[in-house]
Amino acid sequence: MKLTVVNLARRATGTYDPTVIHSGLGKYTTDYSNLPQRYIKKKITKVKYKAPDGPEFIPKMVTNNIQKHTMDRPWSQQYWARNIPFEKSRTPVVEPILEQNWMWFRGDRVELLKGPDKGKQGYINMIVQERNWVTVEGLNTEFVTVGESKEFPGMMIKQEKPLLVTRDIKLVDPTDEKAAEVEWRFTEASERVRVSTRTGTIIPIPGKAEETIDYKSRAGYIANKTKDTVPSVVEDITFEPKLATFEMDIMDEMGIEENRRPRKSWWY
Repeated sequence: MKLTVVNLARRATGTYDPTVIHSGLGKYTTDYSNLPQRYIKKKITKVKYKAPDGPEFIPKMVTNNIQKHTMDRPWSQQYWARNIPFEKSRTPVVEPILEQNWMWFRGDRVELLKGPDKGKQGYINMIVQERNWVTVEGLNTEFVTVGESKEFPGMMIKQEKPLLVTRDIKLVDPTDEKAAEVEWRFTEASERVRVSTRTGTIIPIPGKAEETIDYKSRAGYIANKTKDTVPSVVEDITFEPKLATFEMDIMDEMGIEENRRPRKSWWY
């Protein structure tokens, strides 16, 4: 299944609203950045051709679609430096998982099922939802040399490699601290929770899941008085659109009332 079809499968069912701008990326891929969808959409859209303005031109625009998702964020400059726009590349095959069925969040304790760290447990610290990838803090790592040149040997850094959520990891049951199969269920209070199928224990979503680059928790966020705009100012309506010309606005401000009626005319 192509990656574009996977993105469509992740969308919630309902009527498509063209007035809502969405980047098309997964919710859990973009939530940590805390960036507006309009900004992300602008950054990931690369225009190859756009028709000039004018009635003599057919409205047309050729843009680039993201063909391959990597560990680099698609809205970053580093991603586009490594993935040149409009160059054909092999689209990876990804098993579709609906967004409402996604059950791996940042801060979750998981056990690795493969690799050199098989059997070890750690905490998820990054999600790439488009590839069903997560990284586990300090596990499944590799050493990469950066900045190497003839005069400088470079520096070696440790990077965490991605793991597939469908076969490489399992969530840990908090009762016995062992890997378990987990599924979504509803409680008696109609609350949707994650439950271990082996013990029936509810696995709560960790508080780190709502952490972003701007705040640790949504409830504890304090607006910056010098940089942040107060919500009441943003919500204040300062412009009311109306079907009036500039002259009509001036007459309305000066209290001039127009009693004349224009003669009927017909356009063919």
